[in-house]
Amino acid sequence: MAISHRIHHSIIRDPIHGDIFLSPEVRTLIDTRTFQRLRYISQLATCHFAFPSATHTRFSHSIGAYHLASVLVRRLDEIYPGMMSELDQKLVCYGALLHDIGHPPFSHMLETPEVFATYASHEEWGKRLLLDEGGDLYQAMNTLVGKEGITRLINIMEGKVELPALHDIVSSQLDVDRLDYLVRDQHFTGVEVGGFDTRRLFRSIRLREDGHLAISRDGLPIVEAYLITRWHMYYLVYFHRVSVLTQTYITRALQRARTLYLKNQISLSSPLQSILIDEALTPHNYMQLTDAPIMTALFEWSNHHDSQLSTLAKRVSSRSEFHRRITGHPLKIGMARKLMPKLKMIISEAGYQPEADLILARTQKRGYFPYEGGILLEDGTDVRERSKIIKALESKIDEVMIFVPPECVDLCVSLIDAEIAQSL
Repeated sequence: MAISHRIHHSIIRDPIHGDIFLSPEVRTLIDTRTFQRLRYISQLATCHFAFPSATHTRFSHSIGAYHLASVLVRRLDEIYPGMMSELDQKLVCYGALLHDIGHPPFSHMLETPEVFATYASHEEWGKRLLLDEGGDLYQAMNTLVGKEGITRLINIMEGKVELPALHDIVSSQLDVDRLDYLVRDQHFTGVEVGGFDTRRLFRSIRLREDGHLAISRDGLPIVEAYLITRWHMYYLVYFHRVSVLTQTYITRALQRARTLYLKNQISLSSPLQSILIDEALTPHNYMQLTDAPIMTALFEWSNHHDSQLSTLAKRVSSRSEFHRRITGHPLKIGMARKLMPKLKMIISEAGYQPEADLILARTQKRGYFPYEGGILLEDGTDVRERSKIIKALESKIDEVMIFVPPECVDLCVSLIDAEIAQSL
């Protein structure tokens, strides 16, 4: 009697997509330390200060992106059989799974040369981790697809392949990364801004003659819903004033800690030295970095003798003494910068430190910006040409935020009133 050998898939129950099936090969990648690190990298940095349930991680998001890629690849293979090789189908799904492995602690918040002594984008760090022959992810990938497969994967992720749709699935204005994080972030923040149906969107996706993904004519309304959701999520969540403020507290605390360390006035843990001091950070040491050492340090620094560091750390560790945003005047960045010297004087005269207690932040984003081809219909027309709604979304979110201590708000508002009146 013949014995059948069944491939045993693992099942993850996801609150967004339901059951997600993982093959043994995919589990091999997920079970590496390099990927497991993403359990300890916040998806939304400090948004949980404004939305307490928004504590999900890059780990769950990456698995969600993998799931969507798997669904879309199967769908395209049914419509266009033979268009994608079996290897490319696997690699696209691997690319979706691994697209965020290079994120630093707190995701985009610390993805800046103002914090990292060895700065590179998360895409670049992801590539370095994939190519690190001493790393467990490289070894797992090498076992699954070999060195040529790893090279092919990187080419897919960088858009250097003959079938552009392979790259579009992983990185484009309609990629599985965006599709997952928008619905996932909406779920965990509790922000209800309409939403969209990924299954319906996938039914409308086609391949154009040039090999790029496109949308069928009847898919335009769902693309509108997707872009509207994206615009609202940026405005209401990603650019929330409390999130912007707390991110500033943490980055300034880290910068202050670096200054004190170089003066031998503070000790730093090994992970913090890797972030703030190491100018030749290796993939091996980068892979050790998570949110945890930073949060531990912030609680410790709350009692540090340096008042600037302790004040910044205390605000995050206890959520106290938050600054207030000056509202009522939608300032342009030029006017805001012009006001800064006078605002610093008000802050100083009130007994505060301008370096820590006057915060100028700017948030910018377009609801839809057709870079690198935008989102196209099957006939090659950009969606904005067929939709007044999408056309309207081309306008830019451009907000200037000024934060000051609560006691200084009235004086600062009076100053701004006077300056604006004088400029009219």
